[in-house]
Amino acid sequence: MAGQAATPRIVSAELLFYSPPKDGSTPYTLINADEAGRRGNWIPDSHSVKIHDLRGQENSVTLDSAGFQFFKGAPTHTSFSSETEIKEHYYPESISLVKHLTSAKRVVPFDHTIRRRRPGERDDSPSKRQPVPQVHVDQTPQSATARVHRHLPPADAPALLQGRFQIINLWRPFGHPAFDWPLALCDWRTVDRQGDVVPITLCYPDNQNGETFGVKYSPAQRWGYLRGMKPDEFVLIKCFDSQDDGETAIFTPHTAFNDPTTPKDALYRESIELRLLVFY
Repeated sequence: MAGQAATPRIVSAELLFYSPPKDGSTPYTLINADEAGRRGNWIPDSHSVKIHDLRGQENSVTLDSAGFQFFKGAPTHTSFSSETEIKEHYYPESISLVKHLTSAKRVVPFDHTIRRRRPGERDDSPSKRQPVPQVHVDQTPQSATARVHRHLPPADAPALLQGRFQIINLWRPFGHPAFDWPLALCDWRTVDRQGDVVPITLCYPDNQNGETFGVKYSPAQRWGYLRGMKPDEFVLIKCFDSQDDGETAIFTPHTAFNDPTTPKDALYRESIELRLLVFY
């Protein structure tokens, strides 16, 4: 059975990093793949990377030190089959959970993504989202601030932007453990914020573009994951933090990856990521 497989300490896997468009144009990524299956105009750059299994060492990373943190706790809402039910039930309990874990004063969910890996199916609509095999950061400072203005009342945003705010991704598998295409996360303490990341325009079908960071490969980067994450386990991933003091983690590169130790009988990964504006 999948859950009985031995847990390795380190695995080696191919991760896809950013390299610039050959024609020198501004890089962009399409939120939906085009008819040819393309996701943008820049070039994925594959590198073999050592990824540390952090089971038994979960306390070695925290949201403010590494940019991500693992927790245990099953949600009350577990079906994840209805968009309406997710917003009515999973959103409120996640607000309470993140407030409890971070001591935030206000938490505002602004979107979520359900991912179900289906080999051979094109990722071209919200109902067909696949794991993303590309190292990235969900937000840049510019897009993080734009999110606040977009999702909060105009009267509230200016005052809240004066204090510390974050964008946090609450990621968890559901239905069964995520041995298949798990999530690898890069420790902020090993990231060169000047040399490793590049802003990329994120193009939505409605022309309301966003911005993410593409991530260049560096041998200095240290990667970790939690092998076989269960539905009662989750990770908070920091996409942005306005507390830029030189010590606090402000973002976390991450990617799905093909774990070579995945048991042959492992079910395809199913997961939900909920993105939240977090104010202190």
